[in-house]
Amino acid sequence: MTSVTESRRNTSPVSAAPTPNPGRRPGTGNAATATRTRTRRASNTAVWTVLGPLGVFALIIAAWYVVSYLVLDDKRRFLMPPPHEVVTDGLFGHNGREMIDGLMQTAIVSMIGLACAAVIGVAWAVAMHQARWLETALFPYAVVLQCIPILALVPLLGFWFGFGLQSRVLVCTIIALFPMVSNTLFGLKSVDRGYLDLFALRKASRWTTLKKLEFPAALPAIFAGLRISAGLAVVGAVVSDFFFKQGSVGIGMLIDNYRARLQSPQLFAAVLLASVFGVAVFMSFGWLSNRIIGNWSKNKF
Repeated sequence: MTSVTESRRNTSPVSAAPTPNPGRRPGTGNAATATRTRTRRASNTAVWTVLGPLGVFALIIAAWYVVSYLVLDDKRRFLMPPPHEVVTDGLFGHNGREMIDGLMQTAIVSMIGLACAAVIGVAWAVAMHQARWLETALFPYAVVLQCIPILALVPLLGFWFGFGLQSRVLVCTIIALFPMVSNTLFGLKSVDRGYLDLFALRKASRWTTLKKLEFPAALPAIFAGLRISAGLAVVGAVVSDFFFKQGSVGIGMLIDNYRARLQSPQLFAAVLLASVFGVAVFMSFGWLSNRIIGNWSKNKF
C-alpha cells in the first residue's frame, strides 16, 4: 500500500516553472513602465505649466471686466477702464509711439544700473569672503543700503548729482545692489567642504581656489541674484524717472503725465508695459542661467 501511494505521489503532475524569455532581460518591463510614467508626468507638467498661467490670466481679465462694467458706473469707469480700451487707446493709440520711446529710455537706464550693481555686488561679496573681519566690517553697510527707503534718497541724489542719466543710474544701482551682494556671498560660502579640503591638500593658492572652485560653484546663486536685481533695476528706473522729471522721457514720467491728465487707458497701458518689461528681463536671466549652468548644476533657479 505504501509503494502504491509513493508511486502516485511521484507521478502526480507538477506545475512547470515559467520558461524565461531569452530575448528579454530581467526588469526590462519595469524599466519601460517607469520610463513611460516619467514621460507622461513630464507631459502633464508641461501642459499645466502653460494652462495654469493662462487660466489665471483669464480669471483676472474676467474680474477686470466685471469691475469695469458691473461695479463701476459710466461716470466712474475711468478709474478702471476695460482691458480692450487699454489696448486700443493706450498701447495702439496715438500715444503708442511715445510709450515705446519711454520704454527704451527706461530699459537703457535699468540695464546700465543692473550692470553696475552686478559688478559692484560681486566684487563686494568676493572681498568680504576673503576674510571674516572684512565681512563683519562691510556687510552691515549693504544692509543699510537695503533698509534706507529709496524714495527718501531720490531727492538727495538729485541735489547732489543733478537730474540726468547719472542720478537715475545711481538710483537703479542702489536699489539693485543688495541681492547681488547677499546671493553672491551665500554662493561663495556654500562650497562643499570636501572640495575645499582637496584644494588645500593640493596647496592651491587663494586665487586659484576662488577662480576654479568657489566662483563656479557660486554661479547659480549669482544668477538668482541677477534675476532679483533685474526686476528691482526696472523699478528703480521708473521711480527715478517719476521723481526727477527732467531729461529724456521714460515710463515713469509718462505715468505721471497720464495721471495728471486723467488719461486712464494710457496710464494703465504704461504701467502694464513697464510690468511686462520687468517680467521679460526676469525671464531672460532665468533662461540665461539655465543655458550656462543648467547642464551641470543641480541648483537651478
